[in-house]
Amino acid sequence: MITELRPAGAERIVYELATRLGPLGFEVDVLACRGGAVADDLRAAGVMVHTLDVRGKLDVSKWFKLRRILRRGRYDILHTHLFHADLAGRLAIGRRAIPHLVHSVHVAEKRFRPWRFTWARWAAKRCDRIVCVSDGVRDDHARRAKLDADRYTVIHNGVDLERYKFDAAVRSEVRRRWGVGDDDVLCAYVGRLDAQKGIDVLTDGFERAASACGRLRLVIAGEGPRRKDVEQWLARSKVADRVRVLGFTDDVPGVLVASDIFCQPSKWEGFCLAAAEAMAAGLPVVATDVDGLNEVVEPAVTGALVEPGSARQFAAAVVRFADDPALRATMGAAGRARAARHFSIDHCVALHARLYSELCGGSVEGR
Repeated sequence: MITELRPAGAERIVYELATRLGPLGFEVDVLACRGGAVADDLRAAGVMVHTLDVRGKLDVSKWFKLRRILRRGRYDILHTHLFHADLAGRLAIGRRAIPHLVHSVHVAEKRFRPWRFTWARWAAKRCDRIVCVSDGVRDDHARRAKLDADRYTVIHNGVDLERYKFDAAVRSEVRRRWGVGDDDVLCAYVGRLDAQKGIDVLTDGFERAASACGRLRLVIAGEGPRRKDVEQWLARSKVADRVRVLGFTDDVPGVLVASDIFCQPSKWEGFCLAAAEAMAAGLPVVATDVDGLNEVVEPAVTGALVEPGSARQFAAAVVRFADDPALRATMGAAGRARAARHFSIDHCVALHARLYSELCGGSVEGR
C-alpha cells in the first residue's frame, strides 16, 4: 500500500515489486490512497490495483472503503510505503485483520515533522519489520523514533540494469533532436522539481559552471512545485539558450544515454533511485553529501559529493568533469559496475521475497 501512484522513486519500487514477485510464488495487490500513471502501468502488467481517490484528510468515506478492501482481501502481509499510507492502512485494519505488517521508510526526513516519529514509536508495536532504503535512513529513523536497531532491515532500492544499457544510435538521435553537438557536454537532472531536490542549487550551480565552460548544456526532466522557479530563472539567465526543460518524461533511459554528467543536488534524500539509474547508464554523478545519496555515489570513484546547498562546490565539480572526458569515462564505468554489484532490481526483489517468506514461516532463496 502506498500514498499515491504518480511517477517517483518509491512508486517505481512498488511497481517493480508488484510485477516481479509473482514468479517467486507471491500474489500481490496494490492499494493506493490516490492514483496516478503508475496505476495504469500496474494494471497493464496484470496487477490488481485498488485506488481510493482520497480527496483530503477528512474524506472519511474512503477510510471505510479501505477497511473493506483490506478485510476482504484475506492478505497475509500488508506492506505500507510512505507515511500517509502507513497511517491509513494501520488504522483501517485494526489489530488482527492481517497477520503481518511491514513498513518501508524511503527518506531521512529533514522537515519539521515530529508527529511522524511519535506515530512510528506507537506503530512499531504492531509492525513486524521496518524496511529502510539505506543505512542512513535506518540510523536517522531509529534515532528520532527512539527504536531499537533490531526492528529494522535495510534493503537498497534496485535498478533494472538492462533498461539503462548504452545505445550509441539512441544517443546520437536524441542529441541531434535536441541540438546538442558532439563536442558539447550535456548535464542531466531527472526528478521532481521540488525544494528537497535542491533545484535552486541546480540552476545557480549550472549558471556558474556554464560561465566557466562554454561547451556545457543542461536538460531538466521532471515536474513539481518548483517548475515556476525554473521558468523564472530561465527568463533572466544568460545561459537559458543552453537549457532544455522537458517536463515529465517516461523516456528516462533516452535522457541518460544522451547525457554526459548527472546532477543530483538534493538537500535531503533516502536513497535516490535517479542517481543509481544514472550510474547504471554509465554517467558520473555530481551529488550532495546527504544520507542515502552518499551510499549510492562513491566519491572519487563513481562521482563527486559536495556540501549540500553549495552552488559553488557543485559548479566546480561539474566543470571538472566537463573538462576531463577520460575521467568521465572511468567514473561512468565504475558507476555501472557499482550499480550492478549493489543496486540490481533482482537483488532488491529477492530480499523482499525472503523477508515476506520468513514472516510467513517459509523460505525463498535470494538470487
